[in-house]
Amino acid sequence: MVILVVANGRTRRYTVRTLLENSQTNQKENTDMKRFNPETKTFKVFNALYNGKTLTPAQAKHDLGVGNLAAEVSRIRQNGYAIYANSRKAGNGVQVTEYVMGKPSREIVALGYKAKAMGITL
Repeated sequence: MVILVVANGRTRRYTVRTLLENSQTNQKENTDMKRFNPETKTFKVFNALYNGKTLTPAQAKHDLGVGNLAAEVSRIRQNGYAIYANSRKAGNGVQVTEYVMGKPSREIVALGYKAKAMGITL
């Protein structure tokens, strides 16, 4: 599949594979954590998720001192990171939400490039 992107009066052709490779390269460049102040709770949550940890609100409160994990996750998502919320039932029957950092699907990456080409920005 070929996607045509028109930007600044120039038309470029991309294959889905090229878009995915560019996406992965950009993700590696953006992981320098410059987007978050290291002294904030958002950074603590980002660092834990980035290092592969799964967080529940109770774990975040106990381990990181973060009372509102959903708000911190929202801030991280607004900076372009894919954070997934998975619901499960705990051993005592309580519904628990676990947050994990993941990789966006191919569709989402392609839609992002298409929106950018159309001039849609946040």
